[in-house]
Amino acid sequence: MKLTVVGGGSTYTPELIDGFARLRDTLPVEELVLVDPAAERLELVGGLARRIFAKQGHGGRIVTTSDLDAGVEGADAVLLQLRVGGQAARQQDETWPLECGCIGQETTGAGGLAKALRTVPVVLDIAERVRRTNPNAWIIDFTNPVGIVTRALLQAGHKAVGLCNVAIGFQRKFANLLGVTPSEIHLDHLGLNHLTWETAVRLGGPEGENVLPKLLGEHGDTIAADLKLPTTLLDRLGGVIPSYYLRYYYAHDEVVRELRTKPSRAAEVAAMEKQLLEMYGDPALDEKPELLARRGGAYYSEAAVDLAAALLGSTGNPYQVVNTYNGGTLPFLPDDAVIEVQAAVGANGPVPLPVPDVDPLFAGLVANVTGYEELALEAALRGGRDRVFRALLAHPLVGQYEYADALTDRLIAHNREHLAWA
Repeated sequence: MKLTVVGGGSTYTPELIDGFARLRDTLPVEELVLVDPAAERLELVGGLARRIFAKQGHGGRIVTTSDLDAGVEGADAVLLQLRVGGQAARQQDETWPLECGCIGQETTGAGGLAKALRTVPVVLDIAERVRRTNPNAWIIDFTNPVGIVTRALLQAGHKAVGLCNVAIGFQRKFANLLGVTPSEIHLDHLGLNHLTWETAVRLGGPEGENVLPKLLGEHGDTIAADLKLPTTLLDRLGGVIPSYYLRYYYAHDEVVRELRTKPSRAAEVAAMEKQLLEMYGDPALDEKPELLARRGGAYYSEAAVDLAAALLGSTGNPYQVVNTYNGGTLPFLPDDAVIEVQAAVGANGPVPLPVPDVDPLFAGLVANVTGYEELALEAALRGGRDRVFRALLAHPLVGQYEYADALTDRLIAHNREHLAWA
């Protein structure tokens, strides 16, 4: 089995490598190719990757290259984990929206739109090259904003599935609180990428006992504190647990005040990345450092291994939380909307599990953001100031025409080098 990671020079990659090494019985990788144009970073990451494999007794071959076509040739699956513009662009995404009193965040709101505009054309070009070289390869997208990027890939006819680590993070957290193994936890997970709620926590599988009421009753304060939301709000949501991204919607002004008074997450990550790359260059280092857990992407490797194993017909749990076409799963959305739900995953791709009727409190917001994502993808594919404005006006974190106008100007000014039409 051959897997290729595009963006293999990312500081995330040792997390992925560690998972491939530990879970080699689930996903028996014989050749792993790391592709990245940043040769110096790639060499550091590739060296550590080989040492991790060697220490854990993995016999697979690790190849590093800047040649995308060669890297994806013959691959069974291609993982995308790239960041167009790097941390410098992320710093901008998290900064200029605050000038208008809006959330500054890299995956949602105005900053998320900027990232989509930079990213979608690049990802589609990569995917076309994968298809020319190896039309049977699965594309697993971990590149944000995952929902919009996955929708772009699927609409272009690619064999693509989107992946996020929010669900697996909740799975691990709930398992720890309940004193069970993660494999015993099955989530009823509902929504869009970075806009989701856990509506049930089941023991043993899709038909298992729902222990979410027990979780909220015994650990509601702990869960609420992790989300930085009041316990009383969780009670009033009707017995569900929102992802931490919902705080941007439920406590928008509070978050804006916080973001204006502390260093950006991008600045923190950039400092961590510099330190991590220095550590990766140490020839004695042969395991992922503890600092990497603070970088983000926790449990990404386990989620990627499980998904790739299911798609490629290997062993593992067939039930995965993924981003894929709606196809009637949520009847209030278009069939070609991309949703994030539990699905049965096999060699033919994911099939979403049935979802009970959705509370209007959640359905309304999901429908609103789905409309934004459709407009965002149109802007990413076709360009133009008016399309950017329409997407921003549609987003519930913007919504006012004066803000949308000002944010459109700022977005274009800060991203002109990445926008072919600007």
